[in-house]
Amino acid sequence: MIQLQGAGKRFGHKLLFENCDWLITSRERTGLVGGNGTGKSTLLKVIHGAESLDYGSISYTKGTTLGYLPQDGLSLRGKSVFNECMSVFEDLRAMEQELETLHHKLGEIDPASAEYATASDRAHAIDTEFRNRDGYAIEAQVGTVLNGLGFRKEDWPRFTEEFSGGWQMRIALAKLLLQKPNLLLLDEPTNHLDLEARNWLESYLKAYPFGYILISHDRYFLDVTVEKTTEVWNKRVWFYTGNYEKYLSQKAERKNQLEAAYRNQRERIEQLESFINRFRAQATKAKQVQSRIKELEKIERIEIPPEEGTIHFSFPQPKASGRIVAEMKDVSKSYGDKLVFSDANFIIERGDRVALVGVNGAGKSTLIKLLSGAEPLSTGSYTLGHNVALDYFAQDQYKELDKEARMIDDIGNASPKATNTELRNLLGCFLFSEDDVFKKIGVLSGGERNRFALAKILLAPSNFLLLDEPTNHLDMRAKEVLLEALANYTGTVVFVSHDRYFIDNLATRIIEIEDGHVHVYPGNYEDYLWRKSGGAEAPVSPTAAPVVVAEAAPEQVEQKKRMNPMKLQKLKDQLTQTEDRISELESQIAQHEAALADYKSAEESMRLSDLLTTLRTELETRVTEWEQLSEELQAGN
Repeated sequence: MIQLQGAGKRFGHKLLFENCDWLITSRERTGLVGGNGTGKSTLLKVIHGAESLDYGSISYTKGTTLGYLPQDGLSLRGKSVFNECMSVFEDLRAMEQELETLHHKLGEIDPASAEYATASDRAHAIDTEFRNRDGYAIEAQVGTVLNGLGFRKEDWPRFTEEFSGGWQMRIALAKLLLQKPNLLLLDEPTNHLDLEARNWLESYLKAYPFGYILISHDRYFLDVTVEKTTEVWNKRVWFYTGNYEKYLSQKAERKNQLEAAYRNQRERIEQLESFINRFRAQATKAKQVQSRIKELEKIERIEIPPEEGTIHFSFPQPKASGRIVAEMKDVSKSYGDKLVFSDANFIIERGDRVALVGVNGAGKSTLIKLLSGAEPLSTGSYTLGHNVALDYFAQDQYKELDKEARMIDDIGNASPKATNTELRNLLGCFLFSEDDVFKKIGVLSGGERNRFALAKILLAPSNFLLLDEPTNHLDMRAKEVLLEALANYTGTVVFVSHDRYFIDNLATRIIEIEDGHVHVYPGNYEDYLWRKSGGAEAPVSPTAAPVVVAEAAPEQVEQKKRMNPMKLQKLKDQLTQTEDRISELESQIAQHEAALADYKSAEESMRLSDLLTTLRTELETRVTEWEQLSEELQAGN
């Protein structure tokens, strides 16, 4: 479908990548990964055609359609959300209008006339194509996608310019998904999505009929959506089979091979240089010396890029609090007539790592503000336990920083015992490198200042941390450092995050806000989903002692792992969907074969033949998929 040959790209004097040969097929499901500034987004723009190559070439098969979502910067205005999404179906709506005109015309002219026959043929052709493209379901498609991406029905008539930048990007994503191009190019599509919308997008992509290439710092999202991983590393583009987890293991093997080849090459180079230097002056060895000089010149030197060293930083541990850290009794919160939630009853114990979840607007940030004291309760009581000292990281935490201070000085004041090297390593992990650390805080963007504020809190944490979306604006490396720091932290954490991997690997309890109610679940996000799907009694009583919950959780988690009911149900759902699609395909093939037997024109016969080829190819794929799913299901039972 798309082929890059010898592709290379520079950014100013910096070479991003070169000698890239990449055949992108119509079934591409690839995660594009690499360190900060290696050229991932640039490569995506090259494929889209928004950037040109400095070396090599790129070619496209006729009929290729691309859909590109940048990280940010898109702005829409002048239409309602619903009409903006409907605009992607302008050709179908034009067909519908022409069909309506033809039907009206057919009712007025003589059925025996040649004009009637021509109009009838045209109406039949349009109606067939319209149905094949699900023209009668476009409004339902728009509704499904808008719902999935978190737009409430009352938002649909609102004008797009009324929405913030993050919601504007959701509208742009909705339009791309509805267009269904041959290849989706998505640069950080989950950046502006809450957890529920991210989960929906995951399911949508897994069922997407064409290919996609995506950049994401959400490790779990990559693991479940991609089948290949392409990495921009060491000025080259490398290809791996499998998802992100498999890529990591394969990369480690490749790195070991590269280092071994580098060592072997260095040994050979040293041998050659030693021989040349030793015998250069001897006439009897001139021929051998020249031979080795030529060999030395021909060697293509292997480069080992600078290591992105793993940051190991000893975060100071806080003083211990009492066993009960915080308790809410019969708490409700309202803004005027709008009730956010009511009857919240729960206890947070020392050492708990609690994730707050719920759909966008459910009240996660409101609850964490109540816990921090930044917002007053409407009713009920909230008490902090003995020796509890809290730190609150808000989504707009950057507003609390000293704009005139330099980063390295400000963070040094927060941790006077840390060495300058340790501080620079930590800032480097949070994407501040080299001379960046000497910048004044006031010149940083909002996202950069939030990253800095987070690093600063971790240097001197209190024993009760409240973190509202700490993973925003972080790449995978920074998230790993944050995750390790919080996993080793001896205090108590309540946090909001839209990163599934982060929640799964940190949370010991889940508090869900849903439809104005607060529910408590033991375990991580996977356990929570299992309970929500009926895997166990849910939710846990909010007044139940957390100690009992903590003791019961391992047994329940172990039972879940043995039974794995979620995976079995998922396989059953996939099998049913595949069987339904096979039936549809067989029916469509039979219809088109019958239509092909009834000759109308050469053009129509060619169109039907091409369509049949596509349908038969998909049928073969679906049958193979059905066989694989059946085997997995049988093994799982």
